[in-house]
Amino acid sequence: MSSPKGSRAPVPPRVRVGREVAGRGGKGVSIISGLPLAAPDLEALATRLKRLCGAGGAVRDGTIEIQGEHRDRLVAQLRQLGYDARRSGG
Repeated sequence: MSSPKGSRAPVPPRVRVGREVAGRGGKGVSIISGLPLAAPDLEALATRLKRLCGAGGAVRDGTIEIQGEHRDRLVAQLRQLGYDARRSGG
């Protein structure tokens, strides 16, 4: 028997942690996208992650940018916080 349409457990949003260098003078940044947070919560999380990495960063268009290559550390921290975080890109 198939289950009714509304009885499925909600799927947590998939959080992606990637790296970009385009438009930044060759300097890479770690990009965290897909977080289901409001702007103030996103800012608070960004501050926490920047402190963890010892790096600067910003929140832009619903994504968090952390200066430098910190993908593994960020994925580990986001998983500890309960997000389904995955590394994206190469």
